[in-house]
Amino acid sequence: MTIPVYQADAFTVKVFKGNPAAICPLELWLPDELMQKIAMENNLAETAFIVPYEDAYQIRWFTPTVEVALCGHATLAAAHIFMNHLGFKGDVIRFFSKSGWLAVTAEEDGKLTLDFPADPAQPADIPEGLFEALGLQPSNIFKGKFDYLVEVRNEDEVMALKPDFKALSAIPSRGVLVTAKGTNYDFVSRCFFPQSGIDEDPVTGSAHCLLTTYWNQKTGKDYFHALQASPRSGEMICRLKGDRVLMTGHAVTVMKGEIYL
Repeated sequence: MTIPVYQADAFTVKVFKGNPAAICPLELWLPDELMQKIAMENNLAETAFIVPYEDAYQIRWFTPTVEVALCGHATLAAAHIFMNHLGFKGDVIRFFSKSGWLAVTAEEDGKLTLDFPADPAQPADIPEGLFEALGLQPSNIFKGKFDYLVEVRNEDEVMALKPDFKALSAIPSRGVLVTAKGTNYDFVSRCFFPQSGIDEDPVTGSAHCLLTTYWNQKTGKDYFHALQASPRSGEMICRLKGDRVLMTGHAVTVMKGEIYL
């Protein structure tokens, strides 16, 4: 038995930048244990598995160690693969997920726009060991549905972070986001998920559901040009529209192959 696998880099116009994702289109679901093993073998931040569902598709995402409830970059990559390599006709592709219905719209110049649920930022108590793991002085902290969020003074502090990932993995959340007002961008961030098997995610669409609401609450703006300042880096346009966050970026195909099972 073989299944197709594609790899695309999301939130970038250049290969080997942005965030890589593996995309496995299926006719029927594989056993969960097998999908987890495939994701571990791929060893990327996420592997997306997709099957036909009603008049659209159903999507699930796996890191090398766990299944996650929401992933932006692999959804963007999946839409890119379906629209450019799998014959999908139309400007909007819909995916049903553990976080409800998601949509990706094709825009001009090859851009794609994710339509994801907003994740309001709420003040939170400081979990034990968080700031020690980040190497920062304690400050205000916020939490969304999945992640903690910390704002630091400036972009340089974001760039200089060298977290203790072992200590950070003990924080009870999906991950920890650190953000600041940008110099050439509205805001910058870095996103750490050792709890989910990913020390630092290159570009995290789902995290921007929280980051966008946070910066909206702070500035009153609803349109942001954002940079995720990981070593691979990636950028997107984020717009808050009611209870949804629209994230626009590019994706590029890196490879196509087959998995032998």
